[in-house]
Amino acid sequence: MDTHLLEVKNLKKTYPIYGNMGKFFAPKGEMCAVDDMSFYIKEGETYGLVGESGCGKSTTGRAIVGLNKADSGSILYDGKELCGLSEREFRPLRGDLQMVFQDTLSALNPRKRIGDILEETLKIHGIEDSAKRREKVIATLGKVGLSEEHYFRYPHELSGGQVQRLGIAGALIIEPKLIVCDEPVSALDVSIQAQILNMLMDLKKELHISLLFISHDIGVVRFISDRVGVMYLGTLVEETDTERLFENPRHPYTQALFAAAPDISIRKRDFSALTGEQPVRTKDFTGCAFCSRCPHVTEQCRKEAPKLREIEEGHRAACHRIS
Repeated sequence: MDTHLLEVKNLKKTYPIYGNMGKFFAPKGEMCAVDDMSFYIKEGETYGLVGESGCGKSTTGRAIVGLNKADSGSILYDGKELCGLSEREFRPLRGDLQMVFQDTLSALNPRKRIGDILEETLKIHGIEDSAKRREKVIATLGKVGLSEEHYFRYPHELSGGQVQRLGIAGALIIEPKLIVCDEPVSALDVSIQAQILNMLMDLKKELHISLLFISHDIGVVRFISDRVGVMYLGTLVEETDTERLFENPRHPYTQALFAAAPDISIRKRDFSALTGEQPVRTKDFTGCAFCSRCPHVTEQCRKEAPKLREIEEGHRAACHRIS
């Protein structure tokens, strides 16, 4: 029986909406970045979370690793509830839950050499012996395709692909069980993307880790993921195994993503492309999340939000039209 390493249940996260004067005055409303998100990740699995920019993917990932505090809901890691933990209570779990950021370079201290940056993480996690720290850093750099020479370089001396390899090394160095990869290849050349993705897949098998892979590129998600969740306007609209999703996407939003994908390996079929822009989800929002852009919208869609339900074994979707 597969073990669920991570379970997210009914997660909700809101942010205040300020007027033209910003925070000088009280907020005029709330934007719901994540609303009623529920999914799980098995041990050793790569779960792909795909959707447009601004749909709440990164907010979800940051809530899992404790960088954002959820308003409500539950995040269970290895049976332990993460929501509601203080920073001090969350700290022992930092070694198991790590994140690779989209803009890794901005997260690095430009005045420190790469070796010092990675060794600082080991110091924080209790490794005092400098020789052991250096040995661990060099070994980890080797795992991500960097050499001992890079130990002495500064971050700005690396190429874009090398910077992302360094970001992955920073996540791996304390031997986590789950890594949240937030758009780790979106800014890279296609050839470098393939190298990074293949490396992540090899590391997952070698180190027996799980991945939450966040991306807006459905072609990339297909390449690396075991299961895929499609996210729109803060909520999950479809979820199933990767190959099943690409063989038979059921939700109109998923079909629209297929129609827009430049990847020639994706069969487009006769799906409708997206029109308009993603609205802002406030507390007064009613109906289906996708109703303002769906080509099949009905009055029921505008009034009643569909439940994310199992339409066949292992395949969930939130749409009134799907029987």
